[in-house]
Amino acid sequence: MNIFAGNLSLDVTEDDLRKAFRAFGEVSFVNIVRDRHNKMSAGFGFLQMPVPLEAEAAIKALHATDLKGKSLTVNEARPRTPVPAPVILPPTDPQTVEVTP
Repeated sequence: MNIFAGNLSLDVTEDDLRKAFRAFGEVSFVNIVRDRHNKMSAGFGFLQMPVPLEAEAAIKALHATDLKGKSLTVNEARPRTPVPAPVILPPTDPQTVEVTP
């Protein structure tokens, strides 16, 4: 099961998250999302726990608990919703555009 962990302190590491969730079962993947420019934590991340019952127990137990000074938001991760591509119109020829005052 994919799990969202939000409201993370900037001090929380992937190892910290893994340790917190490992108390409830196997954790196969941990990723804290980082800003691509300064590499600082974006304050949320994702985990994967292969056993759904263990994942559900972790979500219930860890939601709204304190980790390094901040109250965690923990829930099942929702699938990404696709973002439609922007519509790019061809440039107009300024000589053929009528301008009305």
